[in-house]
Amino acid sequence: MLLKDWKDNMISFTSLKNVKGAYFAIGLFIILNISSCTKEVKIENAPFNVQLKEQFTSDIGMAITFLDSAKSDRIQIKKHFIESRKFFKKIEPILSSLDIENYGFLNQPNILKIEEEDYTDIKIKKPSGYQVLEEEIFTEKVDTVAVSNHITLVYNRLKLIKENTYFDHLKTYHFLWLFRKSFIRIALTGITGFDSPVLENSLEESKVVYVSLKKYLSIFKPEFKDQSLFDKWNKEIDQSIIDLSGKFNSFDRYHFIKNHTHKQLELWNQTVQDWDVKFPFELSIKNNAPSLFSLNTFNIDYFSDQNLGKTTSEKIILGKKLFNDTNLSANKKISCATCHISEKAFADGKKISDGVTRNAPTLLYAALQKGFFYDKRAGSLEGQIVSVIENENEFHTNLETLENAIKKDSNYVNAFKTIYPNRKISNLDIRNAIASYIRSLVPFDSKFDRNINNLENTITKGEINGFNLFNGKAKCATCHFAPVFNGTVPPDYKESEIELIGVPEQNDTINATISKDLGRYYVYKTPERKHFFKTSTVRNVDKTGPYMHNGVYTTLDEVLDFYNRGGGLGIGIISKNQTLPGDKLNLNKQEINDIIAFIKTLNDTSIGY
Repeated sequence: MLLKDWKDNMISFTSLKNVKGAYFAIGLFIILNISSCTKEVKIENAPFNVQLKEQFTSDIGMAITFLDSAKSDRIQIKKHFIESRKFFKKIEPILSSLDIENYGFLNQPNILKIEEEDYTDIKIKKPSGYQVLEEEIFTEKVDTVAVSNHITLVYNRLKLIKENTYFDHLKTYHFLWLFRKSFIRIALTGITGFDSPVLENSLEESKVVYVSLKKYLSIFKPEFKDQSLFDKWNKEIDQSIIDLSGKFNSFDRYHFIKNHTHKQLELWNQTVQDWDVKFPFELSIKNNAPSLFSLNTFNIDYFSDQNLGKTTSEKIILGKKLFNDTNLSANKKISCATCHISEKAFADGKKISDGVTRNAPTLLYAALQKGFFYDKRAGSLEGQIVSVIENENEFHTNLETLENAIKKDSNYVNAFKTIYPNRKISNLDIRNAIASYIRSLVPFDSKFDRNINNLENTITKGEINGFNLFNGKAKCATCHFAPVFNGTVPPDYKESEIELIGVPEQNDTINATISKDLGRYYVYKTPERKHFFKTSTVRNVDKTGPYMHNGVYTTLDEVLDFYNRGGGLGIGIISKNQTLPGDKLNLNKQEINDIIAFIKTLNDTSIGY
């Protein structure tokens, strides 16, 4: 959706009453940023949105030109592609905020995109864009017809964007949001190689983005009351560019985030104060987030239904009581805590939980997801609770009986009257209270968090190396995104990914067969979704084994061995739609030990509440 389409019907951000609607709208109106370009734009006295538009138009024009050259000059096709890709990265901050759909098309991974709204509305789309072109061009045997078709698709999409991009409705806070989003993207997906799977050119591309950010900031130089703050920004960006040098596999991501990304968040917060900017609402990241690894990083309410109100301490206390109450089940013996034990990081330590067919995942950080259950069949925590209540092997009851059980307890009745005033007790409020407690389980209180936030200095070189491997050579972070280390994709946090990695039925590397559980397929019966499962968090996994949806692996060493071999494909399981590359990671024993050591630093110390 382009901005022009909304111009006549735009709702003022400052008058938005429905915050959930505001989250949808922001994807259409945050359209700032400008990338540096070989052709310098000389309109210094023009309004900032005019300067942004001119630079954007110039950069996207160069991306189009080099793609055109790639199509006509097959001898230099790799060179032309790389140049076009560079200019795409220059427009990335604008495009990824202005037009998420078109940005997603141009930068999607080379896997089928499947959209399942309901049984009658299932769309299966073949991928295209820069990532697909990278894999098609930089290979031993090039399919010239496929390459030509993809170049044409990308070329036409870029031309459409160039001709229909408008910069009329911009405010200063939009720029600040976009500026922060850009350097967060670099830290969480850019330097991991997430969108440069073959060339691993992520460090150089991140430099391109920082050069652009520096130029954008120069447009807003008059906004700075404290010019020394402007100077600090320039110095910080210059040093970030210098420190992005080096080889992909040996790059020190830990210290880059600690010394640069967090420094930039600090400068960003100072800039907000210096410019006296007031934000109309919060996105997924809090407007005053102090770091990427903090209890105060995320706006938890962004991940829930805004119509249910904010998560409050009163709701959390009530929800904890309900969470541990066996009287809510039919046999008076089962509570939520039966399968989600706080001492086991809210898992249960069993291969398969009693009465169900899958391993019990941790509830820690469950709030920071956009889908629930391993197959994502529930869209909210409140929705997930319905399935637990109605499952004959769990609570084995129904929503009406649940309401009646609460109404018979005077303590509950009084609590609900206070916390949910002026209405009758409903099963939705009961579920919202339990969900509110679960949403409180985001402690960010691990050894890793404390060290990267400079609260202590106890992390070892091996553990740091493990983090760098996790986010680099081992490619773990291309599915388990920091800081939550789950599949909810930063920096927008609009989608939690599901993957087909080829989990075996038994721990067998000789005669392996894929797990019989078809995962996401059971939800809509889409054949291309067989064996797809949600990417869970790696935080606290040292306490939550056995591992995978079927508990097939009992140790982290076994899990790392599976990935090191190339997942299911690496142990002989042929899965047409496997999303995990089947190439061996070639991790040696010390590297595997370091990754496991890092993973253990993600154990939280305060999780019981």
